[in-house]
Amino acid sequence: MTPEFEEIVETFEFLDDWEDRYRHVIDMGKAMPDFDDAFRVAATKVDGCASQVWLVPRVENGKFYFIGDSDAMIVRGLIAILVELFDGVDLKQVVETNALAQFAKLGLDQHLSAQRSNGLRAMIERIQSVAAKNM
Repeated sequence: MTPEFEEIVETFEFLDDWEDRYRHVIDMGKAMPDFDDAFRVAATKVDGCASQVWLVPRVENGKFYFIGDSDAMIVRGLIAILVELFDGVDLKQVVETNALAQFAKLGLDQHLSAQRSNGLRAMIERIQSVAAKNM
């Protein structure tokens, strides 16, 4: 787990109310850098998400990096959390991380709709698949 993700876990421990957590996830998404429209293409689109989601991975020196975007505020926030969990991490660690268990530490697993949970799984599968192919 990255120090950045550990910070998110600590922040969520202080946010008792689900609505506060939800707002924090949305704020994290809003704080992400702008996403270039040139990346909004079929090759970067993640299937299995109710909203539009794009992930652009990059592997450099055995480490995984990515940027992403969504047309849904909450999903953009989930992408921001995934960035903190996986960006700059060794490929092997990306593949071996149980991302859903990490999200459970935030209590998000209990509050996401079935469609959002499926979309989150689709994003994680894309990330881990790219990492595995580049090991």
